[in-house]
Amino acid sequence: MDVLHTLLDFIIHVDQHLRDFVTTYDMWVYALLFAIIFIETGVVVMPFLPGDSLLFVVGTMCGIGLMSFPLAVGVMLVAAIAGNQSNYTIGRLIGHRVFKWEHSRFFNKAAFTAAHDYYERHGGFTIVAARFMPFLRTFAPFVAGVAEMPRARFTFFDVTGGILWVVGVTACGYFFGNIPFVKNNLEKIIWAMLLVPGVLVFAGGWRARRKAAAAITTP
Repeated sequence: MDVLHTLLDFIIHVDQHLRDFVTTYDMWVYALLFAIIFIETGVVVMPFLPGDSLLFVVGTMCGIGLMSFPLAVGVMLVAAIAGNQSNYTIGRLIGHRVFKWEHSRFFNKAAFTAAHDYYERHGGFTIVAARFMPFLRTFAPFVAGVAEMPRARFTFFDVTGGILWVVGVTACGYFFGNIPFVKNNLEKIIWAMLLVPGVLVFAGGWRARRKAAAAITTP
């Protein structure tokens, strides 16, 4: 429980913790940023680390001169692209082994075929859009690897989505993060950045399951 409390406190008060880290360790903050973004996007079991809120807060600190905007964006962009590549590779390596279980309840050849077909048709949009969705951005590259989306195609959308996400959200923090209203309501904004996209993802998944169930039961 102490670990979960510490993690939640870091996520919600990432602005305070990051400011303290910059004050204490100076340039090492860029290594910290790389580690957080890479782990969140590159390790499929770590979807709960701060992503959008971290980028926004970094932008606000760049806006007041505590950090370098070009350096921060460059470091986080490399981490985001490399993280997705790592996640994709993990999915690509274990996909064959997992989905060969014909009668598994969770992983089977039919699921593999469905995922493969989906990523053939909508994979590019999914990889880009997932960048802006907590949890989904962690699992989308993994599933792309499992579904054997071609590496070159995946990389194109990985880089495109990474640029839009890192530059876009960090720039929003840079230009708007130090406006008095935003500063006074930053905790609420962080909660919104965490909860709203997550609710949309789960609502979309719930609706998709209902449609699939209805299609199965319809004669």
